[in-house]
Formats: sequence, C-alpha cells, structure tokens
Amino acid sequence: MSVVSPNRDGRPASTRSRARAAAGGARPGAPKAGRPSAWWGLPALLFFSLFAVLPMVLVVYLSLTSWGGLGSPEFIGFENWARLAGDPVMHQAIMLTLLLTFGSWATQTPVAMLLGVWAAGRQRNRAVLSAIFFVPLLLSSAAIAIIWRALLDPNFGPLAQIGPMIGIPGLDVLSSESGAFLVILFVSGWQFIPLHTLLYQGGARQIPESLYQAAEIDGAGRYRSFWHITLPQLRNTVTTSSVLMLVGSLTYFDTVLIITGGGPGHATTIVPFLMYEAGFENYQYGYASAVACVLVAVATLASLLMVRFTGFGSMRSTREGM
Repeated sequence: MSVVSPNRDGRPASTRSRARAAAGGARPGAPKAGRPSAWWGLPALLFFSLFAVLPMVLVVYLSLTSWGGLGSPEFIGFENWARLAGDPVMHQAIMLTLLLTFGSWATQTPVAMLLGVWAAGRQRNRAVLSAIFFVPLLLSSAAIAIIWRALLDPNFGPLAQIGPMIGIPGLDVLSSESGAFLVILFVSGWQFIPLHTLLYQGGARQIPESLYQAAEIDGAGRYRSFWHITLPQLRNTVTTSSVLMLVGSLTYFDTVLIITGGGPGHATTIVPFLMYEAGFENYQYGYASAVACVLVAVATLASLLMVRFTGFGSMRSTREGM
C-alpha cells in the first residue's frame, strides 16, 4: 500500500498538485496552456521570406542594373529610376491604372453588393440563378479574355453582325481608345463581380433577422431597411471587397495582353502591361524591375491607407451586444 506524504499544511502532495493546477500555478518557465508559441509562426515566416521577401530584394537589385536576360547584370545605379521618372509612357500608364482602379471599384461595388444581398434572400429560383451567375468564377482570366476577344472581333464576331443592323457598319470598339478602355473595364467587371458577390452574400447572411423584424414593426420599408440596416452591417465586407478590388485592378495583365495588346497606341497600356512589355518584349529587365517596384509600392501603400482610414484593422463583430 502506497503512502502519500503530507506537506507542511497537512494536505497530501497529490492534492497540492491538483490545487496548483486549478489555480493556474504552472512550473516556472513552462508554456501556458492555450497560448501559442512564437515557434508556431516559423514555417509561415520562412515561407513568406522565401517566396515574397527574397524575390522582392532581387527585384530591387535588378532595378539598379542593366540586364538583357543573358550574362551577368551590369550595375548602373539609378539610371533606370531616372528614366522611369521622365518616361511619358509610364506617366500615362500610371494614370490609366489609377483610372481603371477607380472605375473598377465604382462599377463593381454597387452591382456586387446588390446581387449579394439578393442572393442571400429566399427568392424563388435564387439558387439556380446564383449558380449560373457564378460561372465566370470557374474560368481562367486567359480563357475569359479569349472568349471576349472572339466576341468583339470586328470581322467575324457577333458585334460585327449587329453593327449593320443598328446602322453602324464596321463597328469596332477595340479600334478607339475610349472603346478599348471601356472593354477592359467591362470584361474585368464581368469576371470579378461574382467573386465580390459571394463576399456580400456571406456578409448579408450574417445580419441578424431580428434587426429587420424590429424595423418592420417600426414601419420601415425595404429601401429604408437596406440603407439603415444592411449597408451599415456590411461595412467590414465593403472594406474587404474594396481592398481585393484595389490590389486586383493594379495587377490586371492577361486581359489587356489578349484583348487589346496595350493598344490602340498606348490607350490600354497600364503599369503591369508596361512591365511585361519592357521585360519580355524589349528584354530590358532592369527597367522592368523598376516598374515592378513602383507597382508593389503603390499597391502596398494604397492597401495600408484603406485599412488605416476605414478602421478595418480594429474592426469588431457587428453582432456584439445582441
């Protein structure tokens, strides 16, 4: 028979250990239960450093060199950056990129929000129509661009057949600067609005039904409920969707390459396409790296500013207090 020796206060040692554990008195230096260790983040940190930080450092170095893809890069200092500052094509590309970014946000946000709120309801045939509408999410950007390029072909596309019927023979929207830019804006919206609709659909489904019931008792109609309940409750979703739109519109490339090729002229030459053109068509990898650095800096700064001024970094649940 084992004998449990008591301690000074008269309690057995096993009882004392259980009491210490219940009181949270762990051994000195022992990790506390429920608190993650800093070592848990090491794999993610290594992954981020290897595939994000290291390539960015190499791009910054290449921006200070002259390199055609073969041989060793030749260090030339800030010549690429000086050329970048005085390049009128770069200035136009920045303006077009900002215009595309704002245009994408201004057109996609209201459409995606309304569709998302509608898809979150219980209307008849809602599930079937939503599934059909989300088909663009299953297609790649290159496939979508090829489809729209064929549809807008001035010789064999459907638009060429519709033009004479409405009194506009030889209708070619891709031949005009404004028409080509609007096509890029439309195709990007057609492709990405379903994604943002899913975000708004999920956000709308998290709104408590009791809020709408209380508004209905107070005599609020459908539109007043949307403006005073739905829209405020979706503020965090709006910020998330806006950040994704911002970063996505700053990295459009394949759509422009396939549909317009940056033309006519430089009407659709945005910064990502200019980077591709300098690096993979003109073999000026140093200058292309400088363009890439500017693009990363602008995207990062814009995202941080949006998160800072919208309060997204310190957001709280909209269901608190309920």
